[in-house]
Amino acid sequence: MKLAFSTNAFKQVSLEESVRQIAEAGYAGVEIMADVPHAYPPHLTRRRTRRLVELLGELNLKISNINAFTFFALGDTYNPSWIDPSPAVRAQRVEHTENCLRLAAEIGAKSISLEPGGPVPAGMSREQAMEYYRLGLQMVYPLARELGVTLLIEPEPKLLLERTDDFLEFIGTVPHGQVALNFDIGHFYCVGEDPAQAARTLAPWIRHVHLEDIAPSREHRHLVPGRGAIDYTAVFAALRDIGYDGWITVELYPYESTARQVADEAMAFLDPLL
Repeated sequence: MKLAFSTNAFKQVSLEESVRQIAEAGYAGVEIMADVPHAYPPHLTRRRTRRLVELLGELNLKISNINAFTFFALGDTYNPSWIDPSPAVRAQRVEHTENCLRLAAEIGAKSISLEPGGPVPAGMSREQAMEYYRLGLQMVYPLARELGVTLLIEPEPKLLLERTDDFLEFIGTVPHGQVALNFDIGHFYCVGEDPAQAARTLAPWIRHVHLEDIAPSREHRHLVPGRGAIDYTAVFAALRDIGYDGWITVELYPYESTARQVADEAMAFLDPLL
């Protein structure tokens, strides 16, 4: 297993500066936020993209994942969503995802992580929401297959797909080849699950891991690893048991004003465990 850090904690500095600081903190990889102010695809020139690839090479830093979850460029964390009642709004999410797939292919990323549908709108049935999400993924799936980039669904509290059973219910309705799971350790803890057991249950679909700590209250607020209640020894043992040897990306977006400090703190806590 290899440690990476997400640029979404470094929103107060440029993408290039965030990459430099993550490399200086000792991480082997970086997850790139495909949104403002970092790598929103419509804002990236070919020249800047090429320079980013060169910079990553100079820093000997690999890309763990492209984070295509948030959409602040046009809305907020969740909107425009996959399950908005408006076809025009859903089309914005589809277009954004296709742009993120192209960016991933251009800079050598193997996956992009996705919102798990979104917050279910008032008055919409769960069945309708699931259908909208399934149809949206079917629209982007051909491009993902063509480019060889995997679409990673990331279950999250209070969204369409929250729990292990939600993901298992949904994954059976979409093509498997380029659709898998971004396993967020803290998210499963927030919804009352044991992340170690969830990892064993979801093993066939895990292609990338997000990591943060969560308070004993299970409130969905990302904490620096070691400050919360998650049993990382048990989680890492489960990941080893299932043969996972991919990227684990630390995601600490609430710490914009202290991003470098928490990157260092997380590395000091996690490196001995790995």
